[in-house]
Formats: sequence, structure tokens, C-alpha cells
Amino acid sequence: MSFKKIHPELKEALERLKITEPLPFQKNVLSKIKGGASIFGIAPKGSGKTTALVMSTLQKLNCAAFEDSPRALIFVKDKQAALDLEQEFNRFIFRMDLRVYCAYEEQNIEDQRDDIYDGVDIVIATPKRLSKIFYSNGINLGQLQLFIVEDAEFLIKPNLFSDVIRIPESLNKCQYLIFATKFDARMERMQDSFMSAAQIVSL
Repeated sequence: MSFKKIHPELKEALERLKITEPLPFQKNVLSKIKGGASIFGIAPKGSGKTTALVMSTLQKLNCAAFEDSPRALIFVKDKQAALDLEQEFNRFIFRMDLRVYCAYEEQNIEDQRDDIYDGVDIVIATPKRLSKIFYSNGINLGQLQLFIVEDAEFLIKPNLFSDVIRIPESLNKCQYLIFATKFDARMERMQDSFMSAAQIVSL
């Protein structure tokens, strides 16, 4: 995806952040994500995976809030990763009305359920906490368009992996994006269960 073929508000954000050209990995992956493909994005640290994740999410959601149910769900390893990713989104959505929400274990779960019910567009969550919210009917994923895992290496713990791969069983049509530094046995299991048509984009 050329930076010329993106939503005007996203283009404005890139100009404000002085991001002028896509990195090699971003050049390979952004157009495929924009085309609707599910992707395993495999590249080393520093290759621009997080920026590609943010850009792709904003493009998919048209840089604007819509109704109340989340349209993007992003799994991260812990509270700090959630807050870091929220901060990265905030750099881009400075002039947009998109609502980004973090859900992690250190918060009161009833407050989280209420906050999500009030309306969010993007939920960044740890697997354990999202699983508890989901199975207590605290989040409606009926409008979900993007299911994303950032830095999927953290799924080495079997319980976290199980929390993540159970969610797609309850989803309608959705685009899946898994970002990691290498393609391993966990990715193969995802490929077998809910990402059979996914493309592997590597650097």
C-alpha cells in the first residue's frame, strides 16, 4: 500500500509524524492487508510491524468511530505492551474520533465491562482478561473486522495460546493478522484451526 493510497486522515497523520516512505516489510504487507487477506507478518524487531499494525487498523476502520461494538481486537502479552500500543495509536489518532481501550488484569473487570459497553472501536487486551470478559458476555464481537496478535512469541504459554485461539470459534467473517519474529509451531496450529487461507509475508 503506497502512502498515496490511504485514507486522507491517515495520510495527514503520517505527514504530521514525518513518516514519508514505508519500510521494506511495510511495503510488502500493507497492500495485502488492505486487500483483505489474513496475514502472518514475520519480520525482525525494528522492521515496522507495530506501525504496519496501527496503519492497517486505522485504514480498515476508515479512521472514524462507528456505533458501539469493537471492530478491532488486538492481543498483547501484558499491561505494559497494551499501554505502549495504546500510546502508539494515540500518536496517529490525534485528530480522529476513534476510541481505543485497554483491558488487562490489574483493572476491575466490572468497570472494564461497563467501559466497553459504553462504546469502543479498538480493544487492546491481554488474552486472560479478554477471555474472562468475553465468556461473561461483557463484550460483543459481532461487528469485529480485525483480529490481531502483536508479537505473538508470548503465546508460548499454553493457557494464553488457548485463550486466543478459542475466540475465533465464536466469530463471523473476520480478517486475521498475526505479527511475530518467526513462524513456528504456534503459527502452524493457527493455520490449521482458523487461518487456513492466510498468507505468510516475511522479511
